[in-house]
Amino acid sequence: MESNEKKIDTTELWKQYKVNKSVAIRNKLAEIYLPLVRIVCGRLAVSLPPHLDRDDLLSSGFFGLLDAIDRFDIERNVKFETYAGVRIRGSMLDYLRSKDWIPVTMRQKIRRYEQTVYQLESELGRSATDKEIAAALGITIEELQTLVSQCNAATVIPLEEYIKTDSAENIDTNPSNTAEFLELKDTLARAIDRLPEKEKIVVSLYYYEELTLKEISLILHLSEARISQLHTKAIFRMRGYLARSKENLML
Repeated sequence: MESNEKKIDTTELWKQYKVNKSVAIRNKLAEIYLPLVRIVCGRLAVSLPPHLDRDDLLSSGFFGLLDAIDRFDIERNVKFETYAGVRIRGSMLDYLRSKDWIPVTMRQKIRRYEQTVYQLESELGRSATDKEIAAALGITIEELQTLVSQCNAATVIPLEEYIKTDSAENIDTNPSNTAEFLELKDTLARAIDRLPEKEKIVVSLYYYEELTLKEISLILHLSEARISQLHTKAIFRMRGYLARSKENLML
């Protein structure tokens, strides 16, 4: 936690920056909040393939931090860390989208898996079991587990888009924006509640308690690879539920 002296110094820096937009003061603020970039990067990097350059991801996050400093209004009742976290994450996701690192063949497999889960759970009205999904795909349970592991890297952007406790647009006093945000949170809560118990726990611990997959593996006494698999399966189920919710709203 910050000491009182540091909090006072930071507040003073914000006041000075609001007045003169000094590059020197902006750089001081960036230095103070730089650990935020590493935290966000660490959470995103969990699902990324090794050939993606972590330093490039950090650089994109740093530009997001600078953007957050430039845009932040100290007079609004919002913590800078909350606001900046969204901007940093957004910059990193933009970078990842620009790289388009997932091969076409993998995208096809992911799409087939996603559609199968979506159709099954629409018909069943509940979460489909591994056995049911494997049968629908015409593969063995072992092959399904391999496929889910391969899908892991593909969930990093969709999960950050679907599961947010905050968003840059939601940090607003506009009543319509607030209502939309509350509706989104309610839909996400229902989607999480429908997950099988272990997947529900993993999602809650990862996104709301902000634990790492390794920390979750210690709590649940499962391997980190198994936690990663549960996380991936949960995201595809939630995507299906959210897609169905969107369709129902359009009827």
